[in-house]
Amino acid sequence: MQLHDVLIRPVITEKSTKLMEEGKYTFRVPLTANKVQIRQAVEKIFNVKVEKVATIRVLGKTKRMGRTQGKRSDYKKAIVTLKAGESIALIEGV
Repeated sequence: MQLHDVLIRPVITEKSTKLMEEGKYTFRVPLTANKVQIRQAVEKIFNVKVEKVATIRVLGKTKRMGRTQGKRSDYKKAIVTLKAGESIALIEGV
């Protein structure tokens, strides 16, 4: 897996924006990515030092449209804690 394939996109929500103030950044990653790959990708792409990586597997919700029932895909989130003094400019002004 290439470095840019490991980080699909940043997760921008109210909760993740509050975590950014503490130096924690949230990314959506493939289900097959592990913590070592995520750490290497963040360090090389953003030129920062990573202190800790936490991963969460999110199960897709079951949705209904009339009589038909479907399911959204499962995905994995990674919360990356950076060392003190490090930051990533994901959003302007943060």
